[in-house]
Amino acid sequence: MNRRLSSPDSLPPGLSRRRVLAALAAGLPLLGATGAPAQPNLATPVIPGSPGAAPVKVTVEGRRLLVDGQPFHVRGVAGDGPLALLPGLGATTVRSYGEDPGPLLDAAGTLGLKVIVGLWVGQPRQGADYNDAAFRARQLAELEAVVTKYRGHPALLMWGVGNEVEVDLADDSPVWPVIEEVAAMVARLDPAHPPLAVLAETGSDKVEKLRRAAPSIQVLGLNSYGDALYSVTERARKQGWDGPIIITELGALGQWQAAHAPWGAPFEPSSTQKAIQLRRYLAALETQEAGAILFLWGQKQEVTPSWHSLLLPDGVWLEAAEAMAQAWGGQPPGGNQAPRIAALRVAGEPSAPFAAWPANEEGAFTLDAVEPDGDLMEVRWFVMAESEERGIGGDREAVPPLFPEAVRQSGPTGARVAGLRPGHYRIFVELRDGKGAGATANMPFAVR
Repeated sequence: MNRRLSSPDSLPPGLSRRRVLAALAAGLPLLGATGAPAQPNLATPVIPGSPGAAPVKVTVEGRRLLVDGQPFHVRGVAGDGPLALLPGLGATTVRSYGEDPGPLLDAAGTLGLKVIVGLWVGQPRQGADYNDAAFRARQLAELEAVVTKYRGHPALLMWGVGNEVEVDLADDSPVWPVIEEVAAMVARLDPAHPPLAVLAETGSDKVEKLRRAAPSIQVLGLNSYGDALYSVTERARKQGWDGPIIITELGALGQWQAAHAPWGAPFEPSSTQKAIQLRRYLAALETQEAGAILFLWGQKQEVTPSWHSLLLPDGVWLEAAEAMAQAWGGQPPGGNQAPRIAALRVAGEPSAPFAAWPANEEGAFTLDAVEPDGDLMEVRWFVMAESEERGIGGDREAVPPLFPEAVRQSGPTGARVAGLRPGHYRIFVELRDGKGAGATANMPFAVR
């Protein structure tokens, strides 16, 4: 549906044309309160070793988590980005994957955040052999040492057993006894903090397999993306899971869900498009009483450096942070709003999802962006080769090479590209408002 703006004279009091454009681009209401729930009370900040820095007792009551007897809502992020912004957004929780959790626990504790500490369980697709009794014993001993060392930390919320251990296996039967083995160890050594298992989506029967084979698991973690988030909790319940559910990774769109260019390059939504979707998904998860952990609070190359990244390389936060604050009753830093990208287009072909041109010619792109607060924006353009790696389950991918000389002309409304050899590339644009917020978009193109 086309939306036509009226003249500035007919706008309601207090609304500028810029604000209207920004609201339309972001899908936000122009007037009135957001209706977000009140910001939850975070745990009292604690400094390990100080008086009163005692571990909390986390219990499962039906589908709820209780921390020292009080309901606790898991709202947070996974990643290694700066934590200081998170409490103001309404976040309560940070998730790790398997590194030494000590520094994260300490840093989170001082901010009143809790941590789901990841216990990395080897993945068979990466070489873990669960028919090897010595390997299993060694892994269990290493994880037992982590639990023993950190079970008394006041910032600990629960233990995350593995991450998508079952992915890409023709026969996943060996992994469920190992998850139970680790979970039973956790329950024995630390009954005050429940074990959680993390699966890649529900599959047709994965939740049921986990429920039957790993009874020591008390909390179900599911990594889910895109519109699958609307039904993920219901699908898990239909497989018999009656306890708490946490979406341990969520994002606006997985690259495996996206449409592709003819040469296989998936189309990545802009940071504005992602934020619009995240607002919807977070609202849906609140009604389903499921915990929500966004991926990734930091930077990671996965198809592109920006696909799952909630921050720019220099720590600038994207509009996803506003979506989090809106859902969780918080506020973005300083009440600032991120720039909005309405469209990145091929010049002269506004409906084209990608660009292509002969090697002896040049390509041109146009940018339509707004800054809701009226701040001056810094605009950066760059060209990167299309990634030829496609990791499975988030496996490490190399960052493709940059071609800085390819951007011949650039500015706040567009850029021209030339001088590239035949091949597949992406053009990226990054916006910064000078107050800690930014936006990003990219488009694949081919040089013939």
